[in-house]
Amino acid sequence: MSGGSGAFDIDADGAPAQWLRDVAAGGTRILSVCTGAFLAARISLLDGCTATTHWAYADRLATEFPLVTVDADWIFVQSTSRVWTSAGVSAGIDLSLAAIEQDHGTELAQTVARWLVLHLRRTGGQTQFAPPVWIPRATTPPVRAVQDAVDENPAADHSVPAMAERASMSVRNFSRVFTAEVGEPPSRYVEKIRTEAARRHLESTSDTGESIASRCGFTTAESMRRTFHRRVGVAPDHYRETFGPATRTPTA
Repeated sequence: MSGGSGAFDIDADGAPAQWLRDVAAGGTRILSVCTGAFLAARISLLDGCTATTHWAYADRLATEFPLVTVDADWIFVQSTSRVWTSAGVSAGIDLSLAAIEQDHGTELAQTVARWLVLHLRRTGGQTQFAPPVWIPRATTPPVRAVQDAVDENPAADHSVPAMAERASMSVRNFSRVFTAEVGEPPSRYVEKIRTEAARRHLESTSDTGESIASRCGFTTAESMRRTFHRRVGVAPDHYRETFGPATRTPTA
């Protein structure tokens, strides 16, 4: 099942949908790529199962089909014994290689991957490809000022007591107002901003991990590595290999 705009609008009672149900009921394996998961969900192939789709549509899939457990980080997942779902676009290749490996063994799958100039299994999930999400802004002026200060200088002292003091509020009240207006606790917000700052440095510079950690407010490079891996899904070194500046210049 390929993705595309048609996957959102298929008539669950129409002939194509019924044909897909019959095919699935007959034991044929169904591979869903990208937003094809919406089609599979609409005809109830994913009820009670875990599935994935393109990261940009994961929230919509979860909202429209509450019987489906959506994991936005998976590159692909075997949702049932006969139905597999994958993330967006090129994740369909990962899914196909996994199907080849299941049917014909690792050696053949590895051979196909080599011919495609790909790794048989890529590192990390699709979270690493998603851009920073839009962040709500606080409406209470002193809290908004603190939020802006975090954004402008992630390396500064942004402990909760320090932020509360700058806002001339008690720690408890500051934490309550910040969480209500921004949507997450202040400490988690600071961690998010520091992680995104580290992401930008990894993408655009060749600075050491220690230097990036210091500039982004992490106490050590190891602290940055743990936080980055937890929030992005891969280690900083791997992220830089994938998204960082080119390390080799082509020769004439």
